[in-house]
Amino acid sequence: MSEPRPRASVHGFPRIGARRELKSAVEGFWRDEVGIEALRATGRRIRHDTWAAMAAAGVDLVPCNDFSFYDHVLDTAVLMGAVPARYRGVTGDLAAYFAMGRGGRGQAGEPDLGPMAMTKWFDTNYHFIVPELGPDTHFDLGGSKPFDELAEVRGVAVSVKPVLLGPVSFLLLARPEPGMDRFDPLSLLDDLLEVYAQVLARLAEGGAAWVQLDEPAFAADRSPGELAGLQRACSRLGGLSHRPPLVVSTYFGHPGDALGVIADSPVEGVGVDLVAGPEGLALLEAAGPALADKAVFAGVVDGRNVWANDLRRSLELLRRVADLADVVVSTSCSLLHVPVSLANEERLDEGLRARLAFATEKLGEVGVLARALEEGPDVSADVPSGRHPARGGSAPASSGTTGTAPDGAWVRPPVEQRRQVQQDALGLPLLPTTTIGSFPQTAELRAARADLASGRIRPADYQARMRAEIDAVIDLQERVGLDVLVHGEPERNDMVQYFAEQLGGFAVTESGWVQSYGTRCVRPPIIHADVWRQDPMTVEWWRLASSLTRRPVKAMLTGPVTMVLWSFPRADQPIGDTARLVALALRAELADLERAGAVIVQVDEPAFREGLPLRAADRPGYLAWAVDSFRTATGGARAATQVHTHMCYSDFAGILDAVAALDADVVSFEAARSSMELLVSLEGSGLASGIGPGIYDVHSPRVPSVEELVALLGPATEAVGAARLWVNPDCGLKTRTYAEVEPALVHMVEAARIVRARLAEHEG
Repeated sequence: MSEPRPRASVHGFPRIGARRELKSAVEGFWRDEVGIEALRATGRRIRHDTWAAMAAAGVDLVPCNDFSFYDHVLDTAVLMGAVPARYRGVTGDLAAYFAMGRGGRGQAGEPDLGPMAMTKWFDTNYHFIVPELGPDTHFDLGGSKPFDELAEVRGVAVSVKPVLLGPVSFLLLARPEPGMDRFDPLSLLDDLLEVYAQVLARLAEGGAAWVQLDEPAFAADRSPGELAGLQRACSRLGGLSHRPPLVVSTYFGHPGDALGVIADSPVEGVGVDLVAGPEGLALLEAAGPALADKAVFAGVVDGRNVWANDLRRSLELLRRVADLADVVVSTSCSLLHVPVSLANEERLDEGLRARLAFATEKLGEVGVLARALEEGPDVSADVPSGRHPARGGSAPASSGTTGTAPDGAWVRPPVEQRRQVQQDALGLPLLPTTTIGSFPQTAELRAARADLASGRIRPADYQARMRAEIDAVIDLQERVGLDVLVHGEPERNDMVQYFAEQLGGFAVTESGWVQSYGTRCVRPPIIHADVWRQDPMTVEWWRLASSLTRRPVKAMLTGPVTMVLWSFPRADQPIGDTARLVALALRAELADLERAGAVIVQVDEPAFREGLPLRAADRPGYLAWAVDSFRTATGGARAATQVHTHMCYSDFAGILDAVAALDADVVSFEAARSSMELLVSLEGSGLASGIGPGIYDVHSPRVPSVEELVALLGPATEAVGAARLWVNPDCGLKTRTYAEVEPALVHMVEAARIVRARLAEHEG
């Protein structure tokens, strides 16, 4: 007798633990303070807590294999045997795995291994490790992670759904091995499917009720060849005689033509994100009879924002889907992107708290909707209306950050004219050296912040501690020989949260942690009302740092796009309207910095590329408000003020026109992990600003050699031109230690000196 159709499921759940237990255990393992068995035990406790919460909420199809010690894409590469040769000699439990993610030591006598490339997971702030594939890649089942976790959860749940990254998305997210630029990873699909077939057979033997194959790549525009690959995968795996039922899920948008491919295949289920892709309902209706024998996993509970679900509206939507096919109530995507639970939030305003749902609360929403759908139409009156924020508060009239600016106030002179004015004022050398902004956030700094928050030290004592750190950071930079300094940001807990704590309209959490990459977690603020600035936020710190040196010190602001995208934004107004209010607040801050004497201001936009919609038709609207908000924040700067911006791991090809439209004087990019592939896009792009392609990877503990850095600066000089090239790390240094940072910066400055000398010799 076959199992009954499930009513409720979720794509996945946060794996960090309610109090970031996984971070502590993994980082302890890296320091040889936590043994492998203790690390694995922490993972088991987190998983069992998750499964217990799902059972309590009424989730009757429980996911597994969504847990990861570092990254689920890296897990898939290991499971498929796609481990680059250079890591295969690394010995020790999980040693090769973590070396791929963050770098590590090779065999005796060999150099340290750099990490694999890392980039953004679609349009989220999660980063994944990019698989490397080539024509000689041989897939082979490597490891037993999904089978072990299935056996583990079968002891506590009746119906279990292992989650796997789908084969086509895995290949589309991969990159060719070094030196194989023209190789198409999708050409490996048939070989890869054979391993997936083995995995599905073993999951069937282990008692899996369903298997979820995630294919989020098909929420983006895809070519006929890529859609044909999806059709081939669904047909091959759906046609297996020994396998569990399969649901192929897309998310982060509507599935477009992929829905018809999945619906016409022999798989039993299709997962559709009806939050980010409301167009999916019309696509389901158009599929018609093809869905009659399938289950639709309807994603109606938002996996990417924290507002409570509008349950009545979701129930109406679910009933429309139920007219077409069997329905399983689901989240729109994995709950990886929201905090674990509201239970640990004791300081949130009660009115705001009542309108929120974190991951655990969203499990409850899924359960409530599933029960209501099953009990029939008469239950509608008993389903509470959601508490989505129908309205936000307004900024005080005295805030000075609302309204419009005079005509022409957003436009600066052309960048070429500004460059000469700025160079005359700054007198910087060729290939000026700098950092992105932050310096190591030591245990002592974190303890000082905690002591201040708990009242164990006075504000005056905290201020003195921060001043001492800034003094030390300025001294270090002068000793190293950097040309443009920063104050190191010791007072900032996070580049977004620091400003959110000082701006009206934001709320911050105590334990609302979300994984960004590996063990790196952030606490996204919540934008719940109009944003406004009451007082200067950075001026006094910049003024202190500037008083300690005769070299220029960059002032550091987080840009409006990043402030909005790395927060949980309001749901009651267009996101561009929210970004403009943030931009006006930052504009006032920049003006105060100029009045204090700052001549270099960095307005960071690491999220700029991340926010680009997955489908081309949606991109012009996003780029319009994103560029406008940055220009709103910086357009009032004087010609002599050098405006920098910084952008994170992403593929910028195709949007460099929008980057140019930001009209920044200097743009720095993360480029080290991708072997400076960005340079190919920059050549002939028309981007006239100064360029700082990061030349060493700050997400790895290894210290690059001078020779490595010189080798990267050579092609960078050719692609950008020495007159526009800046030399910098590829991101902030807050996650590193001073033992790693100081030698790396010494090497970077020495590499710039060597290349300058070579350029002078060549010209001479």
